[in-house]
Amino acid sequence: MTLNDPAQDRPGPPLYADLAGDARVSFEFFPPKTEKMEAQLWSAIETLAPLAPKFVSVTYGAGGSTRERTHNTVARIARDTMLAAAAHLTCVAASKDEIGEIADAYWDAGVRHIVALRGDPPEVGGTFEPHPQGYTGAADLVEGLMKRHPFEISVSAYPEVHPDAASAQSDLDNLKRKLDAGATRAITQFFFSPDAYFRFMDKVGAAGITADIVPGIMPVSNFAATRRMAAMCNTDVPQWMARLFEGLDDHPASRQLVSATIAAELCRKLYEGGVRDFHFYTLNRAELSFAICHLLGLRAKAVVAQSEEAA
Repeated sequence: MTLNDPAQDRPGPPLYADLAGDARVSFEFFPPKTEKMEAQLWSAIETLAPLAPKFVSVTYGAGGSTRERTHNTVARIARDTMLAAAAHLTCVAASKDEIGEIADAYWDAGVRHIVALRGDPPEVGGTFEPHPQGYTGAADLVEGLMKRHPFEISVSAYPEVHPDAASAQSDLDNLKRKLDAGATRAITQFFFSPDAYFRFMDKVGAAGITADIVPGIMPVSNFAATRRMAAMCNTDVPQWMARLFEGLDDHPASRQLVSATIAAELCRKLYEGGVRDFHFYTLNRAELSFAICHLLGLRAKAVVAQSEEAA
């Protein structure tokens, strides 16, 4: 059989061939609850550290529910690795004095980067209520932290609009307030459409915002759980994703391959659009994020433990 192969119809080079390796990445983890989860976390950190991330961040539970575990995890990263550790900090259920004490403890532990967030209510489905002696929101928190110490501060951004925002414009205005208060960059909520990010960036530019807006990437390890999270943060999950994951509940290896393919394609389209910084929500698992970074041209480097360097 002879196939027609006119020159104009020939496919281009492979999607991930000859990338320059100029992408910059960061990773998010959550504090472990058990010894088994702690082992998984540190395995993920050890796997991803050779990719030389700009920083790694550790989340903070609703209402400060993981305060001590977050601090211990961040302090250990700062103490035992060469990674730049960032601690999430929220306004929920804490006074300004309490948050100030937490910030001081991070500074004393050598942590110089805070991810400053308004935070979720302690109860799912509840509404955010500022502490009577607390910060009213993330912009207020950023301003307070900057008065305390010269932290590097990251804040959040919502390409598909924060679920509590009165409008897309008010959400954008709030982002600008956070950055004007002293934040260095914004990291987006996860999304699955590159167009959603690029449309948002057009609005960001029109608003006069010049800070980096780093896309947050969520490799989907569990589709049902991801869909629940997406519903809570106003992220659209396209129908084609549901179809791709259909029937894979009992096929973890195939599910992982599909997940990596979807996330890698999203990153490649963002890269083609000029994006060079990517923030991965790892869920304390390294495989998917490592594979996607490898496809983007990053290669592992030798890592020297801090304790070894000091010796």
